[in-house]
Amino acid sequence: MTAVLAQVLAAIDQDRAAALDRLFAWLRIPSVSMDPASKADCVRAAEFCAADLRSLGFAASLRPSLSHPMVVGHRKSRKPGAPHVLFYGHYDVQPPEPLELWTRPPFEPHIAQDARNGDMIVARGSSDDKGQVMTFLDGLRGWIAATGDVPLTLTVLIEGDEEADSAPLDAFVRANATELKADLALVCDSEAWDRARPAITTSLRGFAGAEITVSGPSRDLHSGKYGGAAINPIRALTAMLGALHGADGAVLIPGFYDGIAEPTAKTRERWRRLGFDAAAYLAEAGLKHPSGEAGREFLELIWTRPTAEINGIWGGYQGPGMKTVIPSEAHAKVSFRLVPGQNPAVVLANFEHFLRARLPADCRLTLTLSDGTRGISFDPEAPHIASAVAALTDEWGAPPAIVGSGGSIPVVSAFKDVLGMDALMIGFSQGDDGAHSPNEKYNVESLHRGTRSWARVIGTLARISHPT
Repeated sequence: MTAVLAQVLAAIDQDRAAALDRLFAWLRIPSVSMDPASKADCVRAAEFCAADLRSLGFAASLRPSLSHPMVVGHRKSRKPGAPHVLFYGHYDVQPPEPLELWTRPPFEPHIAQDARNGDMIVARGSSDDKGQVMTFLDGLRGWIAATGDVPLTLTVLIEGDEEADSAPLDAFVRANATELKADLALVCDSEAWDRARPAITTSLRGFAGAEITVSGPSRDLHSGKYGGAAINPIRALTAMLGALHGADGAVLIPGFYDGIAEPTAKTRERWRRLGFDAAAYLAEAGLKHPSGEAGREFLELIWTRPTAEINGIWGGYQGPGMKTVIPSEAHAKVSFRLVPGQNPAVVLANFEHFLRARLPADCRLTLTLSDGTRGISFDPEAPHIASAVAALTDEWGAPPAIVGSGGSIPVVSAFKDVLGMDALMIGFSQGDDGAHSPNEKYNVESLHRGTRSWARVIGTLARISHPT
């Protein structure tokens, strides 16, 4: 450890109480992006963030978007040739309901304790994403307190619609591409591997979705008068969706797996060294047996293989008692998790063709398609990832887990597709933080060691002339 880094970490340690105060003040603002009644609170949360950035020497302001304002800040390093990084986070939070399941009001942050986690910050947004954003901002604060500068030129982008709709951010990135372009994006909106190790995420699945309506008779029909003669749209739809998967769990849409690369032997070995307990993972969901494609490793199924899932299906009478009708319509929602090599538009076009080829006579098919995102992956051996691994190992005493994610972070795809930037995704939240649930929490250790970790990562990234 250099003498300068030691001073930075000491400054962070001395600031622990003030760091909690700052985070608590932000958490008290109920910035629920999906609630129209919280519009003013979202602006307050954005203003809080901009003011904090200005206290760190940023030129920061609120910028209009299609919905809630974006916070954009810029700070130039005094270090000649300092790499330029863009940090991304979000200030909006999930709705807190059901309120009756919270032990205290969701926007009154407090410290609770349990044997597993120690001290915990309990409040909506503590883990997703205000606490995680603060780990980075307080890492910068440590550098400034100790040295008067940060050895990186910085752009910070904090949005207010992550929990609601990615469209405002995508439009903003495209409209402001020149201003936002940097050498590398930093993202802190993911989980640690466990309590002893943070994680660096190097792949994300993409997404595509469709809502399906199968229409048949002109009205609901009496099943005694028409049953056996009239087409039933629910039966037609379930037969079509039932044909999506084979007995081995594979998706049967033609061309679905075209262009997908197999994991390398090195990647598979890296997965095995993680010591992942698939049985325990399933047991937490009340399950025992993995589904999906037969013959695939468990982490492969949830990280690097594509899926087709029926998320909802409805039609006909659903009230109390029996109403013996043949319904006029049936509906379903289907989503696809996609991996690199798949084009969302092609997948949806092939899906529509798959359905139309199985549509019975006297039925009509209507599809409403979502905007899709591609799966994305980054080289785990890239210099910026190697430097982050070294920094995190120094802080935690063990190397971070290099993982994939079965979920999607649309902004990471936008950074790659629009700005040509790779992303370094580091997470310190825990799997039991309950980010979208009552009593969401963020461990105090996650906040403090996450801050120290970012301070170390900043120091190592500063020694890379071109991170990408």
